[in-house]
Amino acid sequence: MMEQLQTFGAFLLDNKAKLLEQMLEHLGLTFLSLLLAVLIAVPTGIFIARNSRYAGGILGFTNILQTIPSIALLGFMIPILGIGVKPAIFALFLYALLPILRNTYTGIREVDASVVEAARGIGMSDWQILRQVELPLAMPVLFAGIRTATVINVGVATLAAYIGAGGLGEFIFGGIALNNTMMILAGSIPAALLAVFFDQALAALQRFQGFQNRHLSVILLVLLPLMSGFFWASHAVSPGRLAGFDPEFSGRADGYGKLVEVYDLTFNTLVLNAGLMYEAVKEGLVDVIGGYSTDGRIKAFDLVVLKDDRNVFPPYHCAPLLRGATAAKYPELKATLDLLAGKISDATMTDLNYRVDHEKRSPAEVATAFLKSVDLWQPDRMEGGPKIVIGSKIFTEQYILVEIFAQLINGYTDLDVDAKVGLGGTKICFDAMLAGEVDLYLEYTGTGFQVILSPPDSVIQSINADADAVYDYVKTEFEQQYNLLWLSPLGFNNTYALMVRAKQAKEKGWVNISDLGR
Repeated sequence: MMEQLQTFGAFLLDNKAKLLEQMLEHLGLTFLSLLLAVLIAVPTGIFIARNSRYAGGILGFTNILQTIPSIALLGFMIPILGIGVKPAIFALFLYALLPILRNTYTGIREVDASVVEAARGIGMSDWQILRQVELPLAMPVLFAGIRTATVINVGVATLAAYIGAGGLGEFIFGGIALNNTMMILAGSIPAALLAVFFDQALAALQRFQGFQNRHLSVILLVLLPLMSGFFWASHAVSPGRLAGFDPEFSGRADGYGKLVEVYDLTFNTLVLNAGLMYEAVKEGLVDVIGGYSTDGRIKAFDLVVLKDDRNVFPPYHCAPLLRGATAAKYPELKATLDLLAGKISDATMTDLNYRVDHEKRSPAEVATAFLKSVDLWQPDRMEGGPKIVIGSKIFTEQYILVEIFAQLINGYTDLDVDAKVGLGGTKICFDAMLAGEVDLYLEYTGTGFQVILSPPDSVIQSINADADAVYDYVKTEFEQQYNLLWLSPLGFNNTYALMVRAKQAKEKGWVNISDLGR
């Protein structure tokens, strides 16, 4: 336990600058959206308290907003507001509306009618009654709504990293992609502590004698705008091109860090869901993305791949990775999987991805069409046989390959397939294999080489550019260390690549990655 705490402490020290940046982003997102919610929800709550015929409809609508899953709500916002902070702030604003609106309405409605009548009887106007009678008496309930909204927003703001808005969710999503517990804890623990801190701080502020009468204006007009300033502080523009990278690329040994080290480039980075990266560069929201060279959206979105002229990225030839115990138990499985050896070229894989990503055909349909095109499709021989579990990472190409292998296994053996798609990043799939929960998944030689094995720099430099040498190295080491078998490569090389819009590349004269430094 002590050793784990020391490791976690060392991780925080090593990443303190990034952690501080993410905390500032998190606070900014939380309080800017909260400020907007207070400015809208408090007047609306007062209005429906005075006009009760509208209360049911307005409260019902905000209740519906609260029931929409956070990820879905962020997804709905993207076509309207794009990616980044705008959809994140708007989604957080919607989540904060209900507790503030409902508590404002309830607080005003619960003010004793006789007190209001007495105030009116001494000649006070409606505005005076609201300011001097109703709001002070309703303040404990109203302020409880603000506290609730604050805690909700601190938690939901972690999801903002999914759409490139930053915050502590960057560490969480990166940790999940890489199965890095330290990264997950570095994002989740500060987020939890922030929620507890602000809840208790607001509770302490509320307990001050006379707070209800004197400090509402401070909260609304000073504290929330001040805290919202973290948003502007955290989004100050620094030199460098705007780039979008997925969480795994941002944290991998052969990813962003290596790219910056070798090419001496400076980027303003957004951590984005892998699917959103392509939309972001297509719409001009970022200049550069780190994608996959066989992705069908390269063609669909008119992108170009910049040449890796300093050989940062190793070869990423795709091959089935099979547990040795499974191969020994079902010898027919390896022979069946090897039927696909060399059958999928770079162009073929790009076309298969294009059909799913752009033409919106299902992976199963595309897989069947491909197997028929290479005369390998056969109908399912049986159901209910011994189960082979196939896992996949969370991008289109893997979904297609899982379907291809599932149909191949079902057609050529008496085995049945249980597909577990979208498991996440490399480490999740790999650790699932080591745990015996997955029998087979599709891996890439460069990933196995640099991310899983992490050989010494001398080995990397000596064979990094040699596809056959990298394959032979991972094949030998995986079998010796883990009893995992690299089967024959499928024939395509899906390397990491930097991509830009074709029009922009032509205008700027970008051909190589090193050209980005000009």
